[in-house]
Amino acid sequence: METKVIITDTHTHLYSEEFNQDRDEMMKRAIEAGVSRFFIPAIDSTCTESMYTLEKKYPENVFLMMGLHPTYVKENYLEELQHVKNELTKRKFYAVGEIGIDLYWDKTHLPQQQIAFKKQIQLAKEYKLPIVIHCRDAFDEIFEILEQEKSDDLFGIFHCFSGTYEQALRAISYNMKLGIGGVVTFKNGKIDQFLKQIDIKYLVLETDSPYLAPIPFRGKRNESSYIVSIVDKLAQIYGLSTHEIAIRTTENSKAIFGI
Repeated sequence: METKVIITDTHTHLYSEEFNQDRDEMMKRAIEAGVSRFFIPAIDSTCTESMYTLEKKYPENVFLMMGLHPTYVKENYLEELQHVKNELTKRKFYAVGEIGIDLYWDKTHLPQQQIAFKKQIQLAKEYKLPIVIHCRDAFDEIFEILEQEKSDDLFGIFHCFSGTYEQALRAISYNMKLGIGGVVTFKNGKIDQFLKQIDIKYLVLETDSPYLAPIPFRGKRNESSYIVSIVDKLAQIYGLSTHEIAIRTTENSKAIFGI
């Protein structure tokens, strides 16, 4: 039997109320499956306290980000950005995220989403932190801002990457790793068709739990232990052992988060 490897879930909403009934059991299942590093994106100020509680309970495993999610950019977005700023001054975070642009649900706040994205990229640079990008139906809009902000101190993860091969190369050109999750296991996910052409050093693993469960759990609540299905799929694509996939993607996550 192979020695226990360390798998890193670079994107999981562990504070989600969908885990309120069985959070500790869910964490136990994940840790038993080899997942011992959980990076937690922020959504808006309402999740801050739950994130701190989680970190207190699992100080060895849980690493926090701070940011304002694009679908939570509403009329009060400037107050929310102020909250992000305030928290960043108070303590250590491992990334500014998740931030970006989402035009899938609602295009009304696009100008505010653009401002919020740009301001948070600038905060990340100020604190020398990576960014974690949420992009839905918005590759052009995201790339436009990355193009304006590109520099040596701009780096991070394109979370839940589901674009084309060309978009993958462009994301990588801005010092981004690609966050690979459940989509890689979907029949219509498409990224599995070109992924092998991308060097594995650009990939990190994620679940985005409780969302986007991989096959064979698609349609159910996702959880971090299901990342094993993503590891299996990448092992098939790259012709490597699952052990090797876990080691390399964890190394890649360390390169981004610095831990």
